[in-house]
Amino acid sequence: MASHAKGRREDARLLTGTGRFTADWNLPGQVHAAILRSKHAHARIVSVDTKAARALPGVLAVLTGEDWAAAGFKSTVSQNPGPGHAGFALRAPDRPALSVGRVRFVGEPIAIAVAETETQALDACEAIEFEFEDLPVVTTPAEASAPGAVQLHDISPDNVSYDLSFGDSAAVEAAFARAAHKVSLTLDAQRISGNPMEPKACTIAYDTSTDSYDVYMQTQGMSDIQNALAHVTGLPPEKFRVHARDVGGGFGVRNEVYPENVAVLLAARTVKRPVKWVGTRSDSIVSDHQGRGAVLTGTLALDQDGKFIGYKVEWLVNLGAYCSKSGPFINTMASPRSMASNIYKVPALFARNKLVFTNTTPGTAYRGAGRPNVAYLWERLVDEAARVTGIDRISLRRRNLIPKGDFPYKTPSGSTYDCADPSGLLASVLEAADWKGFARRRRESKKRGKLRGIGCAMFIEPSGAVGKEEIAIRFGRNGEISLYTLAGPSGQGHETVHAQIVADILGADPETVHLHTSDPTGPKLTAGTGTFGSRSLLSHGVALHHGAKKVVEKGMELAAQALEASPADIVFEKGDYVVRGTDHKISLSELARKHASDGTNALDTTLQTPVSAAFPSGGHISEVEIDPDTGLVDIVRYIAVDDAGIVYNHDIVEGQIHGGLMQGIGQVLGEHCNYDPDSGQLLTGSFMDYYMPRAAVLPGELTLVDRPVPSPANPLGAKGAGEAGTTGSVPCLANAVHDALATVGVTHVEMPYTPAKIWAAIKQATA
Repeated sequence: MASHAKGRREDARLLTGTGRFTADWNLPGQVHAAILRSKHAHARIVSVDTKAARALPGVLAVLTGEDWAAAGFKSTVSQNPGPGHAGFALRAPDRPALSVGRVRFVGEPIAIAVAETETQALDACEAIEFEFEDLPVVTTPAEASAPGAVQLHDISPDNVSYDLSFGDSAAVEAAFARAAHKVSLTLDAQRISGNPMEPKACTIAYDTSTDSYDVYMQTQGMSDIQNALAHVTGLPPEKFRVHARDVGGGFGVRNEVYPENVAVLLAARTVKRPVKWVGTRSDSIVSDHQGRGAVLTGTLALDQDGKFIGYKVEWLVNLGAYCSKSGPFINTMASPRSMASNIYKVPALFARNKLVFTNTTPGTAYRGAGRPNVAYLWERLVDEAARVTGIDRISLRRRNLIPKGDFPYKTPSGSTYDCADPSGLLASVLEAADWKGFARRRRESKKRGKLRGIGCAMFIEPSGAVGKEEIAIRFGRNGEISLYTLAGPSGQGHETVHAQIVADILGADPETVHLHTSDPTGPKLTAGTGTFGSRSLLSHGVALHHGAKKVVEKGMELAAQALEASPADIVFEKGDYVVRGTDHKISLSELARKHASDGTNALDTTLQTPVSAAFPSGGHISEVEIDPDTGLVDIVRYIAVDDAGIVYNHDIVEGQIHGGLMQGIGQVLGEHCNYDPDSGQLLTGSFMDYYMPRAAVLPGELTLVDRPVPSPANPLGAKGAGEAGTTGSVPCLANAVHDALATVGVTHVEMPYTPAKIWAAIKQATA
């Protein structure tokens, strides 16, 4: 059933410069906005004077936190993980779109100016006079949760926003008591920036006659934006028509409404003209919600045979100054809990996750959304356990992988993995990587003065979601087929794959099938959500599959009437309804033309269907060379064997793996949102300071292998592939770097593995 179509339909416009991104939208009569941001990480706002700014030529409005409060708007909502440790409830403080009384991180919006031109709006921002009183700053969760630390929000006296525990503490302690070996590690998964190609931007028009808005902005799905704006304003979701044609990168950081969007919405309502705001790269780096940012501590207990018998984990998470939409959930109930035991059979597990407010940009989901942190801690611990016990690291993994026959597998943290073949993955990646030939390659590297290391990482991760997804299929007068979903693609190839799924079922030419994602002019869809968490094929794709099957079912009765036969005597074959044993037939496209009427069609279908989760898995191996004279890390080989379930377009899956791999490489080798601990200033606020991986860092030899085990949880057998490259590459590369460094006596280095850090570690170890 799988399609092996080449290329992507989206590429024609994207590669020829005819795509339409947020800044490309222009409306009649629009004016321009500029946003003034805080230069203080933590300060009380003593006074604000906008008189001079409002008097400048072309200025239409200057709005501050007082205007936001007067509008009666609420804060954006945050996903609530539910009851935590000992009944702990999420502490989510109010977050004004424009600061009220206090600023809590550098880059926090404090005013918006609206003028006839962008230059005039920028001039107005510069003319606003503020007086601040600096307050103490905390930039790390350990510092912020220490006794006597400055309090950031009244709702949280100890700066802890949420505290979650899960698992069986008593069982873990009993396992530790009888363990032959206990191995512990504490790792810092540093803060990183999503840095989509397209910086934050929006254009918003207000219709006074209907009290409604047209919102042009980057999204990962219309319904999430509508619901968030409805919560902020108190208006029904249908009052917001969200427009997004092309989105220059999502990665989780575009899956929510930001304060800037609310400020522009307030400005549009105030001046009663469309307001356009286009952020700069610096705006995005300083104020886009950031990813990762957690101190991870794990302790693994093993018996005398090297079997894992207990695992204890603690996350101390830098939540930032406020709760983002996804920050609390993805650092607790999402990946940290759902894949807590990773791909290994460990009978006893206990975890404690604390989320702490600091004077830094809020954190959110970023590609992988917690999965890389889980895999990073686990796989570094397994390598460390191999070192401590003297058991070969591959043998240690092999004896502890969940057996294929144990699936579906109920984990000690409460998840149920649908299916996988962990031992098969390991065997495949070892063979593809020529693991046994590594010693020879290491000797060759040594002759050239290089330190060579090899690393392995195994993982299983959640994808998809529970709930319902709604789709619509509409037939045009000339046989064209339009599909409608609530997806919010940002490069994943939905227009290609989803159209192909429906075309395959209906026996239609894929060129006649067109996907419309989050289309405000399309049929109203009330259930479902956007694109994140490797869920698109499992949710939108599966819903379209069911919808296409429903179309075929509807056509049976219509075909029976047209062919003057009983529906029981008709079969559907490759787009045709055929009377069994005869040559009498009618095509689906002919039926569609026959039943077109006043913009509707008897074959039109709107369908809600339940969606389910799945668990893709993988085994990755990488080899690196390190130049001891410079500390430079070169990734020379990378092999990824992935079980993404049934693959419907291999080119797109490869692209997803490549993209995730690059983002994992970025985290491992250099990306870091680095804050000055005394002032709270972001020291990496531009691409002059913030490391971004370039094409040259890609592995010299890259091998991708499919090893699918179709998921029984959905009719497509799909599992998802969007996070795998990141989830596997972070631990895999970390293990390879440490394997290389171990040859000169270096035992531990924290990410990112910059040349300066690696060089210093080598010099210290060999001094």
